Order: sequence, then structure tokens, then C-alpha cells
Amino acid sequence: MSKFPADAAGKKLVTLIPGDGIGPECVEAAKTIVEAAGAKIAWEVRHAGESVFKQGIPSGVPQETIDSIKKTRCVLKGPLGTPVGYGEKSANVTLRKLFETYANIRPVRELPGVKTPYSGRGIDLVVVRENVEDLYAGIEHMQTPGVAQCLKLISRKGCEKIVRIAFEFARSEGRKSVACATKSNIMKMTEGTLKRTFEEVAKEYPDIQSWHVIIDNACHQLVKKPEQFDVIVTTNMNGDIMSDLTSALVGGLGFAPSANLGSEVAIFEAVHGSAPKYAGKNVINPTAVLGSAILMLRHLDEFDAAVAIEHALMVTMEEGKVPTGDVVGYDSPKAAKTTDFAAEVIKNLGRKSTTYKVREYKPLKMPTVPKAADPVVAKTRRVVGFDLFVESTDHPTKLGPVLAAAVEGSPVKLKMISNRGTQIYPDKGTTIDCTDASQCRFLLRDAGELADAAIFALLPKLAAVATWAHIEKLQEFDGQPSFTKAQGED
Repeated sequence: MSKFPADAAGKKLVTLIPGDGIGPECVEAAKTIVEAAGAKIAWEVRHAGESVFKQGIPSGVPQETIDSIKKTRCVLKGPLGTPVGYGEKSANVTLRKLFETYANIRPVRELPGVKTPYSGRGIDLVVVRENVEDLYAGIEHMQTPGVAQCLKLISRKGCEKIVRIAFEFARSEGRKSVACATKSNIMKMTEGTLKRTFEEVAKEYPDIQSWHVIIDNACHQLVKKPEQFDVIVTTNMNGDIMSDLTSALVGGLGFAPSANLGSEVAIFEAVHGSAPKYAGKNVINPTAVLGSAILMLRHLDEFDAAVAIEHALMVTMEEGKVPTGDVVGYDSPKAAKTTDFAAEVIKNLGRKSTTYKVREYKPLKMPTVPKAADPVVAKTRRVVGFDLFVESTDHPTKLGPVLAAAVEGSPVKLKMISNRGTQIYPDKGTTIDCTDASQCRFLLRDAGELADAAIFALLPKLAAVATWAHIEKLQEFDGQPSFTKAQGED
């Protein structure tokens, strides 16, 4: 298989997804500019998102689009509309997960002609966001009619891949530092896995400075002194929020491109949404999609076209002849049409910016991580108990003794009950506003290991006194507990 699939004329194949709302206008502008720059690209137009949902396809991604991406292995797409708070999952997320595009690269840089409170500070940074795990796994349940849960899944393998690509991306752009931003002071196992992996992998990149920062402090520092950052690597949800923050520092989402990179497929898209109220009005700034196309051209080794477009875009912005609505206001008579902006960029192809330095890019080396499903293997493991999540409106002083009595004479005892992560039984004399979903922890009375059969034997007895939602084994790996304590638990 060739590195880049091509058509009979030797043009590299790209799946082009126009998207929803303002997507088709922005994508068409980018496509026109890419073609004018002489890039050897052949497009396969396919669809996903809102228009597909309306056809009754629950995923929002039809098979013909999947087949095209499997063939081309490269996508340029517009934003896709997603139902909010109901119905189907995001087609954007579906595409990223179907093709394991695990790394979301979101660069932001101070731009000529775009005045912000940070102008002159030299902001030039990249957020590298893990793209398929974390809360975005989208595994949610209602524990009770009024209490919802979402599983936060972080794997050692996923962390290693995103950390390695952060360092490799820094090298490809000649950058000097990588910061890892986590909430590992609170979520010591999930977010902590990223921190520990980062610190291990960083040793292999002695040419790049590395440090860890708590995510809330990272956001504080981004507002206070953003120029101190070069590359920031973080988990999925943190990265989603942080990258929107960073785009605001340089003018907003209209200037925020992104790349979703995987071992087999790469998807390039703007960070912004479909903005349906502006759809069809020919007023939207196409820079974010065009920036994504520039990232795509670099990925495809079309470096000459990428450099030419980047210079032309910067010249266009420097001269300010066609200011976009997000800069001067959409109601301003000076606001340029999307098509006029694209035409000005094309006119400026061949010119070079006098103020903006285009980086000398090297091909990105994608990291090699073993494909085994179990890269971390414990030498020893032991089941020491289980957490039973129950639905009950009983006061803890009533629920606790009932559950304790239900396991009397068994290998386990009730150690504690927590509600929303805080111990409520045994009572510590505090006032806690409880919900009807509680976590009940049962641990072995003596040394040894708790067998599955013993757990199964206890479930009917516990179900007789409390409605339970789910159960979680408590294990020790290599002698270390694989579970956290509740707030207040000794």
C-alpha cells in the first residue's frame, strides 16, 4: 500500500465532506484555494452529519463515506451539526473514533490584522488533545431516575500514543517544550495515568523541555502569560475546553484549524461549529477550514502548496483589504464575503508575508506503540472486595446496618457507604445533602482473595434489602489498591 492513495493521474485522494450549516461555503473556499495553489489533489465528495441523521441513519455517517475514507485515508471536512442533549451521538466524534484518529492537533498563533488584548505578545502554541478516550467515550448510565454517571476511561496505551505524538510534533515544527496538563491532583488514577506516562516518555526526548501543570493552573497561565507555552498535551475533555480558550487568545474560532491524526487515517477540520444562523449568507471567515487544509497539505507532503497558501493568507490578512465579519462585525459594511476573501487569497498566491514567519516543517513521525490490548500486565492481582451501587432513600444510619446484616457470616464486611464520593456511613457527624444513589464498599474480613462465587452468592441477599444498579470489583495489582477512597474514608 502506497503512503498516499492516488487516482490514475497521480493526484492524491482526499475525502471531502462539506458538512452542515456554514460548512459547504467554507469548504468550497478552501477547496478553490488548494486547487489554485497547484496541489495535486483529487476529491471524493461524501456526506456526514445532520443531513445524514435526517435520512434515518443513527450514526450520522453512511457506509459510502466510511468506504471512501478507508480508501483515501485522508479527510477534509466542514463542521457537522449534532443534536444537543438528545438523540444521536456526534458524527464528528463518531468519525474520529471509527478511524482511531487519537491525536487532535490544534495550533494557535498571533495573526496579522487581527487585534486582540494579546496582540504583540507572540502567542504561538499547539494544544495536543487525546481524541478518543476519557469522558468522550460517551459511556453513560442513569444510576437512578435522578442520578447520572459517565465513565472516564483513560488507558496507558492511549496516554503513550498522545504523549509520543506531542513530542514528535514538537520536533517536526522545531519547538522547544512540551507541557502536560492534567487534573491528577484529584483524579489520581485516570488523569494520573497521563501524568505518569508523560514523565516516563519525556526521558526519551532530552532535546525538548518538559514539565507538568495542573489543568486549572494551565488555563490561568494561558490567560495571564500565554507566550510561555509551546506545546500542551492533555486529556480529551480538558483539551476540548482548553483549545477553545486558546483560539480566543488570537481572535476566535474563525482562525482555529485542527488535525485529527491516527496511524491509518487523518481528518482535517475547523474547530468551530456549523453556525446554522449564518448558513448560505456567504459571510463566514473560511480561515479555520483553510488552515486545516494547510495542515492537510503538509500531511500529504504537499509542502510547496502549503507554504504558498500560508503566505498568501498572511498577506491577505496583513493588507486588510477584505476583513472578515468576525474581525470587523458581521453588520459592518466593510465585512468581506466568504468568496471575496477566498479570491483575495488566490490573488496573493506567490507573494510572501513580510511580518509572519512560516515555519520550516519536517514530516511528522507517527509514534509506534504496540498494538497489544494489554500493554500493562500485573505480576500479581487479588480481588479484595466490591463496591455495590444502590438506589435508596433510606437514611445512612438505617441503610448501613441493614446492608451489614445482609453480609453477616460471609467473607466480607461493610466498610463504608459514600454518596457522590463522600463517606456518609459510618456517620462522621457532618451534614451531607444526599441523593438516592450510594456506593457501598464491602471488603474482605481476613487475608486471602474474594472469589466470584462468593460475590454471586451475596448479591441475592443484598438485593433483598436494597435496589442495586451495578457492581465494581475492588482489586489489588502488584500489591497496590486499584481503587480510590471516598472523601472522609480512612
